[in-house]
Amino acid sequence: MKRNLLAIAIPALLVAGAANASIEIWNKDGNKLNVNGRVYALNYIGEKAKNGNDEGDKTTARLGFTGETQVTDSLSGYGRAEFEYNTDGVKEVRYAFAGLNFGQVGSLDYGKNDGVLKAITGYTDVLPEFGGDSTSYVVLGKRTSGVLTYRNSDFFGVVEGLSFAAQYADSNSAKVAEELSSDKEAYGLNAQYAILDTGLTVGAGYAQTAGDDKAKSYIAGINYDANNLYLGAIYNHSKQDEKKIRGVEFVAQYGIDFEVGRLTPSLAYVQHKDKSSGTNRDLAKYVEVGMQYDFNKNLTAIVDYKINLLKESKSPSDYKDTLALGLIYQF
Repeated sequence: MKRNLLAIAIPALLVAGAANASIEIWNKDGNKLNVNGRVYALNYIGEKAKNGNDEGDKTTARLGFTGETQVTDSLSGYGRAEFEYNTDGVKEVRYAFAGLNFGQVGSLDYGKNDGVLKAITGYTDVLPEFGGDSTSYVVLGKRTSGVLTYRNSDFFGVVEGLSFAAQYADSNSAKVAEELSSDKEAYGLNAQYAILDTGLTVGAGYAQTAGDDKAKSYIAGINYDANNLYLGAIYNHSKQDEKKIRGVEFVAQYGIDFEVGRLTPSLAYVQHKDKSSGTNRDLAKYVEVGMQYDFNKNLTAIVDYKINLLKESKSPSDYKDTLALGLIYQF
């Protein structure tokens, strides 16, 4: 029972993308506390965009913790908080949630957490710096405040590799999508299946807002992660009244191990289109070429080049090609 409990509790705590490395600072009498942090020294180099947001220093620092307390053999509590600062001192509460884990029955938590569709958008949100555009175009595709989330792994212990989640977002605190009018209640669910030992995972999700002008989002994805090769692809479709947004993202990465460290080149294609009536406008369209070098689990260097394919006359923000250079220290 304890093994099954941890199998669900740990993904519940880390689902929002905690650092790969963390420090355990307390483990006694069924209580655990881990601290994680990251300093991301980052600079964007490129032709300055009209909005002035695409070049210069992007350095950030994060600090967070995850905790767990064992109540009984089949019940535990957990929580997570994470904060981010940039070099201007601006603070963001990235995660703040707490919940209960009932073993094979599943887990339930509330607070600021990943939207339920982010589990699928994450299939392609693996690039060194860029990517993750789909989170702006789907309901509950990004970090969201005031969400109540239920998660279940291995389908109550009956089907290994089959997991699902359901989520409710409070209208008083949730911004559930950027490109849709969506400051309102929302509901969503996802399902994922890791197919035996093949390295293949397939997933799909649906989310919608409440009200007469409800926004709806559908998403499906697949990834392969084995033999040093990672491939990921997603398709999403959102609509609200006459507005329709469709998008595709494809990612390929290959890890090359050295005596010291690991080099991972990446190649990606991203396109999201406004397909509303009488409209056929690209919202995002680019090719990404990048690489990261992991010296160890704590230190990573990245180079990422975004080749923008938007035509200037159709670009909503007039973005240009951008090169990102960064060094990450995390614990």
